[in-house]
Amino acid sequence: MPECFSDVCCWSLGAAALLFLLLCFKSSRPDGKVEKVHPYRRMVPIIMRSRNESVVYFDAEVRAEKLEEYLSKAKEAFGANVTHLAVAGTSIALMHTPTLNRFVSGRRVYRRNGRWITFSMKRQKKNRAAKLGVVKLQMDDSQTFRQLVERINGKITHERSGKKTSMDKELALFGLVPTIVLRVLFKAFLALDYFGLLPGWFMRDDGMFTSVFIANLGSIGMKPGYHHLYEWGNAPIFLMFGAIEERVVVENGAMTPARILPIRVSYDERIDDGMTAQAGINVLRKVLGDPERWLGGLDGDGPPMSEIDPMGSQEQLA
Repeated sequence: MPECFSDVCCWSLGAAALLFLLLCFKSSRPDGKVEKVHPYRRMVPIIMRSRNESVVYFDAEVRAEKLEEYLSKAKEAFGANVTHLAVAGTSIALMHTPTLNRFVSGRRVYRRNGRWITFSMKRQKKNRAAKLGVVKLQMDDSQTFRQLVERINGKITHERSGKKTSMDKELALFGLVPTIVLRVLFKAFLALDYFGLLPGWFMRDDGMFTSVFIANLGSIGMKPGYHHLYEWGNAPIFLMFGAIEERVVVENGAMTPARILPIRVSYDERIDDGMTAQAGINVLRKVLGDPERWLGGLDGDGPPMSEIDPMGSQEQLA
């Protein structure tokens, strides 16, 4: 073998090894920065390699009498529904439990840049054959609930307008590519994501690169399921809301009829422990349990999200 060829191979291997080390020590990516965590928390993604290997499921319930009373007024006043409440309550829960706004990529825990919430909806109401639309929003704490509703409704109107969205265009492009090529491309995208090299513009409109994904099955009269967590993207939490149900509960030792909103949570425990997840769920339950108190907006704009504090400094959430 010529000596020059051997030298080239050595230099190439050395450069590849150096590049690999640099990538391993890379501490940021377009959507987040590596979080300094407890050694135990750092080891968890090494042991549990995927989101669905690490998923924990929670059941949550919300007494819905006040929620329904509020929506009977808010729907007419500014077009609010359960999905709007779910997005607002989830954003407030993340604000008060910031370690839930993490994700795992490349076996490392990242702190996400901004709070992002994705929710799905039918492109055409009450049409079982209609395509699903996905809306992804960055949360703005200076907005009131009423302003958030208007913003969401603007996005929904666009999704239902028949105009092609960025996702429609991407899917149409991928539809032209043979399956075997798509598989190779997908693996390449996964590798880029693993090392934090996936471009920010590629993730910006992708609903799976998000803090929380919400599906309101109650809007089509369904019960909630326990959803899997997608391995594509980095969404660590999936919330499924079901239709409000009539149930019997025990209050002060007596059987009492109640209206209940069921919620099921799929949670990647690698980002933080179950107690933190439960704290976030409790904030969500508290906001949805009395939305007029926390969100307002019936007689004006209501408070900005940054001022909504269901935690009440030292208040214990049940």
